[in-house]
Amino acid sequence: MAPIDVRQFINGKFVPSRDDETFDLFSPYSGECVAKVSEATVDDVDQAVAAAKAAFPAWSTMSPQQRGKSLAKLAQMITDADAELAQLDALSLGRPISSYFDGYYAAGQFRYFSEAAYPVGTSSLNTPGFMNVSLRQPYGVCAAIIPWNAPLVFFGKKLAPALAAGNTVLIKTSEKAPLTSDRVAKMLNEAGFPPGVVNVLHGHGHVAGAAISSHMEIRALSFTGSVRTGRAIQKAVADSNFKHLIFELGGKSPAIIFDDADLERAAQETQNSIMWHSGQTCMANSRIYVQKGIAEKFIQTFNGFAAARKLGDPALMETMSGPQVDRTQFETVMRYVEEGKKTGQMMATGAAMPKENGDLFVGPVVFLQQPEDAKVMKEEIFGPVVCINTFETEQEALKCANDSEFGLYAAVYTTDINRALRVAKGLESGMVGVNCTSPTGAWDMPFGGYKGSGIGRESFLDSMDDWLEQKAVYIRVDGVEKAVGVNNTLGR
Repeated sequence: MAPIDVRQFINGKFVPSRDDETFDLFSPYSGECVAKVSEATVDDVDQAVAAAKAAFPAWSTMSPQQRGKSLAKLAQMITDADAELAQLDALSLGRPISSYFDGYYAAGQFRYFSEAAYPVGTSSLNTPGFMNVSLRQPYGVCAAIIPWNAPLVFFGKKLAPALAAGNTVLIKTSEKAPLTSDRVAKMLNEAGFPPGVVNVLHGHGHVAGAAISSHMEIRALSFTGSVRTGRAIQKAVADSNFKHLIFELGGKSPAIIFDDADLERAAQETQNSIMWHSGQTCMANSRIYVQKGIAEKFIQTFNGFAAARKLGDPALMETMSGPQVDRTQFETVMRYVEEGKKTGQMMATGAAMPKENGDLFVGPVVFLQQPEDAKVMKEEIFGPVVCINTFETEQEALKCANDSEFGLYAAVYTTDINRALRVAKGLESGMVGVNCTSPTGAWDMPFGGYKGSGIGRESFLDSMDDWLEQKAVYIRVDGVEKAVGVNNTLGR
């Protein structure tokens, strides 16, 4: 097939970058060039901001019901194109279609926020002589920088609430996975979004991402990605206009397996967590702590599930694991594997490698008894690499699990409800699974992390807060002060 032509979507039109530069996107499975992608420049960012700024007054003064019509229509269009979107992510980043839920997820976000965009302020009569109110109002021009591992998930979860709140938005895709975002951009005009309300840019972080982070007219920014990039964005924001930030920055998620757990379930689910999408997920339980008495049986069962994974063509329904997203990610994972061999024992799982196009595949990697200060225990690898250590006491397990600068997701497996609640409370993590693990979650629960794993929370019930400013308005009511004999103009 001919490479897909991917252009910037600015002010309702698809345009090349201002300098006409493009870059090639290669399939990690076949190695073929699958797209020619327009490389966003600083000028493109400025143009998109200007379009968003011009569109904001009309969009923000619409009723939530009026804005919701476009969000609801887009939800249906994404649902109708789900199979095509799955194939595009299989093509661009090696994501198996067998586990593809991203279209369903994104459509759910747009559908929910099409009807849930009635922000509620407060009122107060507690200050004599005043009737005070608080208002919730959109920031104006906002932006989102989304990751490559689940692009449509993050496209939906960031764009839907921001638009529903009345903001206009720039969204920058990852250079590794622009295809599904480009396909949804092609739906925006038909869905009824006015020009400039949504602008979709493609390109690399050091150019377009940096320009967005430091732009003086962008008032709120949501980013999902690495701690290193998050730190660079935060510095750029501090040096520019202190725009509001929402961050999800990855994890090194622990799972604790007690000796009374359903061992079969724990092994199957923790194996799936770290091997799903070839380990390229922020929530993957890459550290597993197993109580000593069941460790041997757990490891044997875990390896059995890992060995049964089918690695291969991500476009085939029987495939469970695809390749790493590109050569850079493959080499990164392999460097960590070599590091792990120096500090711990590596077990062969026996998973069969693909017979064709296997260059960028990494089979399931299991390390045993790594030191807690080993690189593979401390740093996010973003590959199918898990470390399994043992513990004796609850206190020991909690100490080891919390010995990390990450705190996104954690899991505990036990049939003792008291212990489950103690451990869930003690884990330094923004999300905790009890007798379940990632990617299990709930859309109405806050998504986000402790410590270095992020700032803020995203969910159906939490996301609107991050896209709305709060304003207090103090309204003097003449005659009330005299009637009650109070002189209280300061409200104190």
